[in-house]
Formats: sequence, structure tokens, C-alpha cells
Amino acid sequence: MKYPCLVPKKFCKTPIKVTIFQEGISEDGEPLKAIEIDTKCNYQDKAKTVLTAEQKLIRIEGTVLIPGDIAPDISVISDGEVKVFEGKRNIYKGEKARNPDGTVNYTKLELI
Repeated sequence: MKYPCLVPKKFCKTPIKVTIFQEGISEDGEPLKAIEIDTKCNYQDKAKTVLTAEQKLIRIEGTVLIPGDIAPDISVISDGEVKVFEGKRNIYKGEKARNPDGTVNYTKLELI
């Protein structure tokens, strides 16, 4: 059975460069790049301030929706950065939304 794409490509018009880091650091102390992708996405700006248990404020600045699986070799997206609209933002949370058969429908990245 073919499942419908919940993030159609016709709505993905914002150019974006995604860099996902793997676990560990290089000899120079920099994060190790696992994958780098230039693609188009559906980008939504938002601002939200949250007070955590440690009294720390986190401001979530945007959400990126990309159809399909942008990193099929990586099971969990936990760290990386995104260049969008001439600005650089860090990945706060990554999510691979799956179909009932286990395939990835779209990838969602929340940025700070």
C-alpha cells in the first residue's frame, strides 16, 4: 500500500542546507559531520519561550518539514545545524514521522 506524503514537494520552496553531526568529536575538537544536504523545505518561523526545571529559557525559532527521509543511514537525528535565510540555527529536536509500514513519510527538525 502506498501512503500519501503529508508534506508535498509543491509546498517545499525554501532552500536549506542541513548538516547532521554524528556522535563524537574530531581531533580538532569539532563535531563530526555525518551528512550534509542541500534541499528545499517547508519552513515555519515561530517564537516560544519556555521555563525548564533548571530555570533555563529555550527559544524555539523555527520548524523545518522535509518530505521523505533525509538521513536513511542515521536512526536518530539529535545534533546538527541548518542554514536557512542567510542565518545559521542549531537543531534542537529531530523527528522521522513514520508510516504504519515503517517507512519514513517526512522529517521534522525543530530549530533554536
